[in-house]
Amino acid sequence: MIVKKTTARNDRSRWVAKPPLKVLFVIDGLWVGGTERSLAEMLPGLASAGIESTIVCFRHCADGVEKEVIRQGFDVRFIAAPGLSKRVLALRRLVESQRPAIVHSALFKSNLVARLACVGKPVVLLNSLVNTPYEPIRLANSAIHPGKVRLVQLLDGMTGRALVDHFHAVSHAVKASAIRTLRIPGKRITVVERGRDMAFLGGPSPQRRAEARRSLGLQPEEQLLLNIGRQDRQKGLSFLLKAFAAVSARHPRSRLLLAGRQGEATESLRGLRSQLGLESKVHFLGHRNDVPELLAAADLFVFPSLYEGLPGAVIEAMAMALPVIASDIPPVREVVTRNTALLVPPATVEPLAGAIALLLGSPDRMAEMGQRGAEVFQQRFRMERAVAGMVELYRTLVKGLSRKTAGGWPNDGSGCEQREGNTAQENHLLKTSQRKPTKP
Repeated sequence: MIVKKTTARNDRSRWVAKPPLKVLFVIDGLWVGGTERSLAEMLPGLASAGIESTIVCFRHCADGVEKEVIRQGFDVRFIAAPGLSKRVLALRRLVESQRPAIVHSALFKSNLVARLACVGKPVVLLNSLVNTPYEPIRLANSAIHPGKVRLVQLLDGMTGRALVDHFHAVSHAVKASAIRTLRIPGKRITVVERGRDMAFLGGPSPQRRAEARRSLGLQPEEQLLLNIGRQDRQKGLSFLLKAFAAVSARHPRSRLLLAGRQGEATESLRGLRSQLGLESKVHFLGHRNDVPELLAAADLFVFPSLYEGLPGAVIEAMAMALPVIASDIPPVREVVTRNTALLVPPATVEPLAGAIALLLGSPDRMAEMGQRGAEVFQQRFRMERAVAGMVELYRTLVKGLSRKTAGGWPNDGSGCEQREGNTAQENHLLKTSQRKPTKP
């Protein structure tokens, strides 16, 4: 319960109880993605700011942040029902029982379920836009059927414009893409950048670096390049492997680590590594829970993504004072400055190889870029700033859309009532966090 001090007309001070604002988060699952990590790191700050959170997932995840969120005591619910219609029904009943002021969803499948489940309910529906999935660069992927993408785009745009009260975008580039590809009016989209929690990352130090490098079996003179991201075509890792092959001959003590879960490009990437003769220099680490230690050990962070929403991995690298080489795409340009990163055209090899070689040969420049990146992180990307932005957005939406929620829930106009347990019908479709996690 937040207590707010107010001043009466006769200048006497009094304290007025301010009920918590109840937010129901809806997300596919709490696994290893940037959206999931951002939510997990925001929850404690939201709680301190008077936001009462319930998280709804559609699957258990053995890897990722699920166990961490549950261990911290947050209310996590699992909808086990298969299929869109059953999920909509289960979420609709959960919304009715929980009576939140805001339903906040992220990622396409969860957004669609939330949109349908909240029809006619006195709640504010907020969708997060976290990527640019309908840009032409994505259709260049031979594994994607353009017709299916256009159908999803049509469904996303129509239901979003008709059913969503407001949108949160993680970057201005994402907002511009949504305006262009989904025809969402700009006034209905608010940009709040993601942040990262320094309590999770820690900070760089010579001692931490030395220990992290020893654990990886690195010699002091070896130069470590690092990339963090799933092994999908979106991440541009094939271009990085080719660029590193061109550089490694001139820098024989260089090594490249690729940390991230397997994906659609894993098989081709492993084949390319063998073709280029890089088995001893390039290592696929898979999903890692010790990303901060990998960042502490690295000399250079390389991020050749073809498209992004907001590059959370770049933000983490900056927090750890690492110099960055990245693709010159709008979301990256929003995060870095020319003093913190070298930007190269996406989907290219020679410019990327040239930038890597330039920085590996300039240790002083790398150190200066890393320090400037850490300063930018402190100014813009601390988790406290992101939490404050989201809290302000929540309270602004509840106030601005008061006409929608004016009737409130039956016997409760605040949207903050709590109820013990679920109905028998809800329990048929809901599985609580006591269920043993299984791999998705």
